[in-house]
Amino acid sequence: MERLIFHIDVNSAFLSWEAVRRLQAGDKQDLRLLPSAIGGDREKRTGVILAKSIPAKAYGVQTGEPIAQALRKCPTLILAKPDFALYEKSSKAFLSICRKYAPVVEQYSIDECFLDMSGTSMLYPDPIAIAHRIKDEIRDTLGFTVNVGIGSNKLLAKMASDFEKPDRVHTLYSEEIEAKMHPLDVGALFTVGASTAEKLRRSYVRTIGDLARTDPIELQNLLGNKQGTHLHQYANGIDDSPVQAEAEDAKGYSISTTLPQDLTDWEAGNRVLLALTDSVASRMRADRAKAYCIAVTVRSNQFKDRSHQRKLSTPTDITDEIYAIVKSLFAELWDGRTPLRLLGVALTEVCREGEEMQLSLFSEDAEKEKARRVDRAVDAIRNRFGYNTIKRGASCDPSERIGRKSRTKQE
Repeated sequence: MERLIFHIDVNSAFLSWEAVRRLQAGDKQDLRLLPSAIGGDREKRTGVILAKSIPAKAYGVQTGEPIAQALRKCPTLILAKPDFALYEKSSKAFLSICRKYAPVVEQYSIDECFLDMSGTSMLYPDPIAIAHRIKDEIRDTLGFTVNVGIGSNKLLAKMASDFEKPDRVHTLYSEEIEAKMHPLDVGALFTVGASTAEKLRRSYVRTIGDLARTDPIELQNLLGNKQGTHLHQYANGIDDSPVQAEAEDAKGYSISTTLPQDLTDWEAGNRVLLALTDSVASRMRADRAKAYCIAVTVRSNQFKDRSHQRKLSTPTDITDEIYAIVKSLFAELWDGRTPLRLLGVALTEVCREGEEMQLSLFSEDAEKEKARRVDRAVDAIRNRFGYNTIKRGASCDPSERIGRKSRTKQE
């Protein structure tokens, strides 16, 4: 049976999700139709651009550039701050729709997933028609658009979803590789980073087709055995990796984000990890659960994943306690030199209230109970007034924290 894989990618996810929230709250203007972006503090001109609208792109605003630079290009740029809780909620909503149609769904990142539609021809005889149906249901139900790529494996489906955007369905079957994929610049091939692309171009390998026709031995000599073989297979559309669904009986809470710009800074990485930890720990507490195991995952700009985990003698649901371990695991995982594309936090080996199997013989100290009360208060405020009404200081830009400290002293 020939495989049939869909890749679904949310268009300008962070910006789209913020735009939908504002429209639902009564805003008359759609951020997606205005020069707008997700980023840091407009007044302090700090932070970087995480996502941008098409009108902002017309001004030359680029993902990953400093806010100050973007404002010089577009002084009227509308900026919204990141909200990982909103992103996670929106992600779950679109994944829920995808799971209605596919027997196996793999979440690839917060705004991407693969659907294994193999063997569904009796239900859906026309793959393109059902792809449009899924795309349109997400748009009409949730208010944001996606691209759907259709292929005979995960690689081809993902490449197809990156064709013309937004709100499109594209195919890239094996017989279409030569016409649709081979003419593309070699840097457009999935997993080819900027430095690898430049190295290939210096060797006169300028298109994906050039790469496909290059002797694998030459590529191995140029890039190393593993990467040379891998890229030669990808250039020829070869990918046997399965779509892997999370086991139904898996107990845990996780969140990850694909970074719009390669991460090279420790402090920025820790701020992202705190935001992720805060979000996932809050969700776990809402279910009255605690975790015995904490894990951190990183993905390099060469798409190599690494993860470390730590098991605890007693379970925890305290954000500060979890974050301290997350920072330690991050320090073990990353050398600070290899650029990162993705960060993730997972809380596993979960128990609910009354299920703790290994309780400490000693009562919790006062500091831990104080931290737990703080978490409960933060959760209550957010549940009533919205996630962004209160932030943990360490997740803010350093200049913001200094400013608040100065104002406190003056008061």
